[in-house]
Amino acid sequence: MDLNIISNNDKNRLKSIIETAAHLGYSTVAINYVVEPQQKKQEIPKPQSVSDIFDKFPIVQGKSSSIKVLNRLTIIASDASHFRPTNEYKSFDLVAVYPKTEKLFHAACMTFDVDIICIAVAEKQPFHFKKAPVNGAIDRGGFFETCYAAAIRDTTMRRYTIANAISLMEVCKGKNIIVSSGAEKPLELRGPYDIANLGLVFSLSEGDAKAAVSTNCRAVLLHGETRATASGVVYTMKKPKTPQKQEESPVSKKAKTEFS
Repeated sequence: MDLNIISNNDKNRLKSIIETAAHLGYSTVAINYVVEPQQKKQEIPKPQSVSDIFDKFPIVQGKSSSIKVLNRLTIIASDASHFRPTNEYKSFDLVAVYPKTEKLFHAACMTFDVDIICIAVAEKQPFHFKKAPVNGAIDRGGFFETCYAAAIRDTTMRRYTIANAISLMEVCKGKNIIVSSGAEKPLELRGPYDIANLGLVFSLSEGDAKAAVSTNCRAVLLHGETRATASGVVYTMKKPKTPQKQEESPVSKKAKTEFS
């Protein structure tokens, strides 16, 4: 999954990015609407209907199903007043915040009702990550996101992206991390296996690197679903009974985790 495809008024470009994502094997993408309240006249946009982009969604490479397209809102917050959940937030499948100060990072981890907390990629992280808020976010089911498209655009940004990611990994120990593209054009996308390898550069273990583009992303979607409910507390799933023989089958025969 890639949960950060930057929204674009050019529908043809956005369509091309999503088609590329499907060709690379991503089963789900999220169109990211980025809002910075500090800038004048920055209002919460109304997400466009995905049906306006495609008459028929592209088929995911290696699968028989079409790609799933979600909408995401990211608030760039430099003041506590910038993050104020309203009914407009409910129009989005996912809600993220990019806190610009240590105080806001602490608030995002401990109190904000968000699915994703973003870290800096285009600049040096302006503060050090601390265990208390990071572990608090993990305990609350929140996820941290680092993106790689900026690293493709500029060598300086590449250094910041890697350094900031490693700084976070030293504190979170690879838990609750997702790696997204933040792509603004098709050429900035990379395949899931390439991104899993990039995770190793970010000091993730092989298992955590794979989870950052697969199981952790699914957990983010689940968090978004429960957040959108009235209570957002309990999520139940009926699990079919497993025959005893199947339970006793060796681990080596179980299906491998999918990246997409």
